[in-house]
Amino acid sequence: MLIRPDNRDAAQLRSIAFQPGIAPHAAGSVLTNFGNTRVICAATLEEKVPLWMKQQGVKGGWLTAEYSLLPYSTLDRKQRDISKGKLDGRTVEIQRLIGRALRAVLDLSKMDGLTLWIDCDVLQADGGTRTASISGAYLAAQLAVNKFLAAGKLKTTPFTDSVAAVSVGIYQDTPVLDLNYIEDKDASVDANIVMTGSGRFVEVQSSGEEATFDSEDLQGMLELARLGIETITRVQKETLAACS
Repeated sequence: MLIRPDNRDAAQLRSIAFQPGIAPHAAGSVLTNFGNTRVICAATLEEKVPLWMKQQGVKGGWLTAEYSLLPYSTLDRKQRDISKGKLDGRTVEIQRLIGRALRAVLDLSKMDGLTLWIDCDVLQADGGTRTASISGAYLAAQLAVNKFLAAGKLKTTPFTDSVAAVSVGIYQDTPVLDLNYIEDKDASVDANIVMTGSGRFVEVQSSGEEATFDSEDLQGMLELARLGIETITRVQKETLAACS
């Protein structure tokens, strides 16, 4: 019998909430809450594009993301990357994932000469920081785009869809949704799923932790992720509607 550490059902998300306007100097920002995981996601517009785009003659605009775990976000203090002189591999992987996820729902040709910077800073980590970051980053970026449209810096929205993400895994031999830290640490299979609001996959990251899984396990996790992302998408829409 499945007993989750916080007594949730296998298909139950943690409490999900987005608090807009958490960083007043950003064009768009939200405090993203997935249970006890809390991430500040902020979007800033820069009126230039990366040098490589100019050198290669690439038209349009760009979106790039940065991600960090603040030193006090984990049980043991995490050393800042800047004090080590380089980003660790996990940080690089996650910020690339955030960037890919948002660019998947952007028409960059409608951002000519502009770069949208996404910053995700984890205040408290209790599992699922990358999925919370993606879900909140989309909202921050959308709020920023709405501001740019109102100011005339953009003529039309570059967004083609929404995007959100959630973790799934196999814990105590059962597929479960939205793993917290204890579950993530002890899961035999861990996966992160990114999907658009229209239900298309952007990315599926799945691996066995000294274990294997079959197609039935994978399908069960994908179905849980789909249901979870539908709920996250609804909360995203409600948040945007409240800001309009």
